Amino acid sequence: MIRVTQDDGVWTVVIDRPEKANSLTREMLETVAEAAAGAKSAGARVFVLRASGKVFSAGADLDEARAGLATDGVWERLSGAIAALPCLTMAALNGTLAGGAFGMVLACDLRIAVPEARFFYPVMKLGFLPQPSDPKRLAALIGPSRAKMILMAGQKISAEEALNWGLIDRIVAPAALEEAIAALAADSRSASPAHVAGIKALI
Repeated sequence: MIRVTQDDGVWTVVIDRPEKANSLTREMLETVAEAAAGAKSAGARVFVLRASGKVFSAGADLDEARAGLATDGVWERLSGAIAALPCLTMAALNGTLAGGAFGMVLACDLRIAVPEARFFYPVMKLGFLPQPSDPKRLAALIGPSRAKMILMAGQKISAEEALNWGLIDRIVAPAALEEAIAALAADSRSASPAHVAGIKALI
């Protein structure tokens, strides 16, 4: 359900469970975290999160969420592993991003999304707290008031609104997503791992 590929310094992780709206199990989360650790050890220059189907991720698998996954520390470990990567990290959102799946995406350097994508994180309605770093990263991107719009007022945000707020960096047509990823990765892909890490550290 998670596919990991490597190509000349670019690590791509694909969430591949479209029949379940790419909802995430503990095993899937651990696999993505392991991929991030592997990319760091291997000196990756680019790390890309993707998904198959029409939805990026609906968040936690419902059965596992009821069994405790919704509040498990594995989400925080995963987002921390991505945030700690010294390379360029990006999330290419082929559709809606919801719930706990926000964490790994917020931890990335860049976010691009198709026009049909929607963004919501219904922790208030569901009675859960978000993972600790998610509100901080969200507020850093879009400001505290807009973070509260999503986390406390339960608002669903369109791709256009997300772009205007700074939650995503570019809207890309579905047919152009592959090309957009390649264009954003090109400079880092052609550089040395140390050069990529050095510029990222300065930022």
